[in-house]
Amino acid sequence: MFAQTAEAQVLVPFAGPGAGTAPLTWGQLAIMQDMRETGWTHNVSGAHPVPAGVTVAEVAAQLGDLMSRHPALRMRLGTDEHGEPCQVVSAAGEVALDVLDVPDDADPADVAKFAYELGHARLLAHYDLYRDWSVRMAVVRHRGVLVHRVLTLDHLVVDGTATALLMADLGLVDLTARRAPDPRTVQLLDLGRRERTPPLRRVSDRAVRHWESHLRDIAPSTFGAVTNPAGRHGRRFWHGRFSSPAAYLAVQAIARRTRTDTSRVLLAVIAVAVGRATGVSPLTAKLIVGNRFRPGFAEAIAPLSQNGVLTVDATDTTVDEVVARARKASVAAGMYAYYDPVQLAEASARLDDERGYPARVTCRINDRRVVTRQAADDGARTEEVTPEQIRRKAAETFLVWDGTLDHLPEQAFITVEDQPETIFLQVIFDLGCFTETQAEALLRGVEEVAVEAAFDPTAPTRITG
Repeated sequence: MFAQTAEAQVLVPFAGPGAGTAPLTWGQLAIMQDMRETGWTHNVSGAHPVPAGVTVAEVAAQLGDLMSRHPALRMRLGTDEHGEPCQVVSAAGEVALDVLDVPDDADPADVAKFAYELGHARLLAHYDLYRDWSVRMAVVRHRGVLVHRVLTLDHLVVDGTATALLMADLGLVDLTARRAPDPRTVQLLDLGRRERTPPLRRVSDRAVRHWESHLRDIAPSTFGAVTNPAGRHGRRFWHGRFSSPAAYLAVQAIARRTRTDTSRVLLAVIAVAVGRATGVSPLTAKLIVGNRFRPGFAEAIAPLSQNGVLTVDATDTTVDEVVARARKASVAAGMYAYYDPVQLAEASARLDDERGYPARVTCRINDRRVVTRQAADDGARTEEVTPEQIRRKAAETFLVWDGTLDHLPEQAFITVEDQPETIFLQVIFDLGCFTETQAEALLRGVEEVAVEAAFDPTAPTRITG
């Protein structure tokens, strides 16, 4: 954006405990599988304002302290004696802090846009974790003052919760409800070793049996074969955004009445919206599970999220009943979402042979709210929503298509984003399998279903068998 931007680097030394070598964790293997299937980096990256008066030296000190305290951030890939990738944590080293000076005459709004675009570019940039550190940090300086910081993390060492924990360490987010440090908190190397022991192998065995019960009789793909290979404007894979403050309030009202949390209500509402738009019910979907409820995992800096699997039937019933079914199904999905991905792949191949055709679950749902989920759940318990509040918010709903992708292994990937006081969905659809009308009906159906059921415990799903 700025042709005159000057860039320098400050080399930041670090040193800390926990060095060593271990096998890759199940979470790391799952992320590597996603990287192979999608071709995406899966980095976590964003720009953040810098408080007034903060200096380059202070940011460098923060970065060095972060690297020193968290062994996972000092992890790079190596090769074990069998020629397979493994994780190697270093005791000490240096990491670069990039310092970017933009022209003094630049408009502050353009400087903010520049920082955002840098964060987006680094989101898409590939790491070489055999060589690079998992953390990249840059600061943008304007008129001699730091104004933005760009933090990028490789998904092989963090998931959404770990990212929020690190951002809290840097003062970028406020996790006031964060629990006291847990002395059992597991480190990445130790986790890789534990997952090779008999007790955790048995955990994986149970999880894979749960998956088999859902995979045994599924169709080749969740939403059927490709019927429109031209897709939309000649491209099949499209990503977009849907935002509904009205649905946010309606989901809170349903959660209050059904005495559950907003994640389970949203899952049920999505299942009903899918059924109405596509006729697919029951819906078998992959649900990304954080696994943070397990002992020693809550504060771990590690990629602990893995796919769970569940089936929710929304046929010939009420939305409240689907909420109850979604709650039960998501609990089971969470219990059985910690497993060896290699073992699951072997079981899936065996089931393909038994049923006589290959089959995959091609709908994935990810509620990755961290900061705003608790606020939504607290509001559902303490604040009574009125129909008038929902009506006032209806005009703020929007749906936009942002662009295309070259490939997606799923037919539908629905992500609930960490945005306050709205249901904000980032979505990717294979519009070779959906019509554009179906995709938009599905998204707008999330609001419609939630609003219909907000104050009516007998609201029907309107999906017939």
